Amino acid sequence: MFSRGSTEEREISLNTSIFRYAEHDSHMTRPTLSQWLASEPFALAMSSGFFGFFAHCGVLAALEQEGLTPSAVSGSSAGALVTGAWASGLDAHALADALTSLRREDFWDVAPGFGLLRGALFRNKLEALLPVPSFARCRVPLTLSVFDVRTRSTHVLHDGLLAPAIHASCALPLLFQPVKYQGSYLLDGGVLDRAGLQGLTDHPRVLHHHLSSRSAWRRPNSPALIPPQREGLVALVIDGLERSGPFRLANGARILESAQRAAERALRSPVRDGLVRLSA
Repeated sequence: MFSRGSTEEREISLNTSIFRYAEHDSHMTRPTLSQWLASEPFALAMSSGFFGFFAHCGVLAALEQEGLTPSAVSGSSAGALVTGAWASGLDAHALADALTSLRREDFWDVAPGFGLLRGALFRNKLEALLPVPSFARCRVPLTLSVFDVRTRSTHVLHDGLLAPAIHASCALPLLFQPVKYQGSYLLDGGVLDRAGLQGLTDHPRVLHHHLSSRSAWRRPNSPALIPPQREGLVALVIDGLERSGPFRLANGARILESAQRAAERALRSPVRDGLVRLSA
């Protein structure tokens, strides 16, 4: 005969085993990020973030290494630069070479106006870098978010010339002067669309690379710093990456390499509630 105490112990042990089995089974059936991406076509979106293009390029390199090619791309600011350059025909390796060789004098053209930099050097750099001149000649559909100064709203660019569109999406207020394009004065798309997702509202499956670092001008509790959530979207967040900027470009190669290594680990990690988050 079992005592009352031993019966209770057996019940607790059984319940614990069932819970552990269910937890293990749930983990086993949860796809890795790589499996989720490979199962069906997906779009890639990349967020804005001050000089965050090094981290974006590292993530792109990890995707290319696994043969995971997006069917459409979108971005704001740094995300617009990387997705736009890739859509135009540059692979991650060529883009990494261009970014890590960047020097401040390549784009630092101080001039009077509503912003420190005129932007002509940056535009020239883009025009020399991009293999094709227009959205229409990109290898996949591309949408870029910009901020319209007159209407104070986000506008999504999807046609016309590519270099001025990327320039406009990267035109951080006060650093760059507004860009006149398609009859409007435009600034950084991250002003209102930090996620760079407004061009992909109808896409059923999206991988979003969310830069988690906070720029000095954003409030610590800003909703823009929270990884986006919606049906069919998986957010990839890599915490702990170094910061870059016009006076810290030497950090770029390390940031890119760290982001690539972290993204490679992320691809092997399970997707939990639309999120894969890990440290660099």
